[in-house]
Amino acid sequence: MQALPPLDRLSGMLERFRVRARLHHSGTLCGLSHFDACEGHGYLHLLRRGRLRVSHPGARDVPESMAFDEPTLLLYPRPLTHRFHNPPAEGADFTCAQLIFEGGTCNPLARALPSLIALPLARVSGLDMALELLFAETDRVRCGQRLLADRLFEVVVIQLVRWLLDHPQEAGVRAGVISGLSDPRLARALTAMHEAPGESWPLARMAERAGMSRTAFAVRFREVVGQAPADYLGDWRMALAQRQLREGRSIKALAADLGYANPSALSRAFAAKVGVSPREWLRGGPGD
Repeated sequence: MQALPPLDRLSGMLERFRVRARLHHSGTLCGLSHFDACEGHGYLHLLRRGRLRVSHPGARDVPESMAFDEPTLLLYPRPLTHRFHNPPAEGADFTCAQLIFEGGTCNPLARALPSLIALPLARVSGLDMALELLFAETDRVRCGQRLLADRLFEVVVIQLVRWLLDHPQEAGVRAGVISGLSDPRLARALTAMHEAPGESWPLARMAERAGMSRTAFAVRFREVVGQAPADYLGDWRMALAQRQLREGRSIKALAADLGYANPSALSRAFAAKVGVSPREWLRGGPGD
């Protein structure tokens, strides 16, 4: 049997929904540090040295308290209030960034990731070179430091997601696009949809891309991704529509790009998925 060609499982998604990082802190944190969900962004914290206890007041889907005593990565892809409790005198060393997932609540990657990923740095293979560059930039101020540190943080996020595709269980990834892209067969159908959302994707064509029968594909897709293939495709198209509407594109311009026969068909699909028309949704503001 001929080997299948290598597959880029991430670019089709990340080219359309970028993750932007902004250096937040580098150095020692002592005592209590508060990170509020009301700020409206996620965080990537890198514990470089020392001990940390983190608490999540009022959160339901993450532990109330966690403790770390080795270099650790903590990723909060969505806004979630958390508090760092560090030794009051000697503290602990961190390099931290605020994260903005383009599209906000519509971002499929942010939706698919757990509320918190906490992993020892040594466990995530492939991070060494990027972390070495990042820490070298944040340890002393030089021209362009903030700009370069932001880009390096984004590299770390991409490398982490790449690692998650190969180790979804270790990070507690549940049914969704990450677990789907972790499946070698489903990944081929998902990647094709991500890269060409405007093409026609009947079940038979999706299954053919995956090298499976229609029935086996539909069952496996629902088990791993958590929804039917057609529903996932519809959600992907709506996420793209929302992002591009906010960028100023018209429904008329988007309809053909996203696989709809005419603007009216896209408007009806949008209202069915989102609950309001595109015009009403845009009037609702960027938080919707």
